[in-house]
Amino acid sequence: MFHHVKDLQFNARVSRPDPRFANLLLEQFGGENGELAAAMQYFTQAFGAKQPHPDKYDMLMDIAVEEFSHLEIVGATIQMLLKGVNGEMKNAAEQSEIMQVMDGKATKESIIHAALTANPQFPIITGGGPTLRNSQGIPWCASYIHSNGDLTVDLRSNLASESRAKLVYEHLMKFTDDPYVKETLSFLMTREVTHYKMFEAALDTIQPNFPPAVLGADPRFLQQVYNLSDGTVRGPWNEGEIKGMGKDFVYVEDPITYVTETEGQTKQPKEMAKALAEKEKLDKQMSQVKSDEVKKAEPEGVAQWSTY
Repeated sequence: MFHHVKDLQFNARVSRPDPRFANLLLEQFGGENGELAAAMQYFTQAFGAKQPHPDKYDMLMDIAVEEFSHLEIVGATIQMLLKGVNGEMKNAAEQSEIMQVMDGKATKESIIHAALTANPQFPIITGGGPTLRNSQGIPWCASYIHSNGDLTVDLRSNLASESRAKLVYEHLMKFTDDPYVKETLSFLMTREVTHYKMFEAALDTIQPNFPPAVLGADPRFLQQVYNLSDGTVRGPWNEGEIKGMGKDFVYVEDPITYVTETEGQTKQPKEMAKALAEKEKLDKQMSQVKSDEVKKAEPEGVAQWSTY
């Protein structure tokens, strides 16, 4: 159940109209890395987390709701940046600066022209307001959402989503000199960092969480890293210990010869048979653990989402 409080989470303000920047800001309204995408991603992920991880369900829903509030902040900022374009003059931080749109026909027409140049959909299709499109006018799409049904996978997707969103806000700040708008963007950018750390902490509470999902890595193919270009740079990603796995990388200097001699990696040393059997045993154990985790969380009898 949602209850809308009309006061914004952060008091968004603008100093003057800026249709061009309003168009850029649409990236965080209806774009791939925007607030709606984040809200819907966490909202949909939460359903699958309800039974096995009710605490993570609570976290995902709370962050989803905050992302909806950020969408409102972005939309309000876009609307204020379009003053003089949509024909409705609302309160803003500095009325004297806003009134430039009324300083004569030429000034007002130049502002409207700026809006048309930035994105014709503002004044023509939408009547001068934010819609769920990005800065190129491409409609928001559900394919932006990553929800895979395994919470450890979803949380890792969320870490990437928050990182991308922070980066977009950081880039947007380069294209405005309005101190009020910059302050709003700084707030939104910083909340991405907070959410990142929340997701990171939540992932740490799920153990084991690597590799993602249920099945373990096949020991026959885990350690090899291949020299696939001249002058391959060596580093901790292809030499030494595989972090946290108690095994070392095996650098294959000549991949063609290696693949040929192993008949497409189907011929393995005899000791691999034991490692493979241990892996299969662990897979069965992990499958049972995951199954029991969900079954224990599901109530008996009539299914009921809420308790009143």
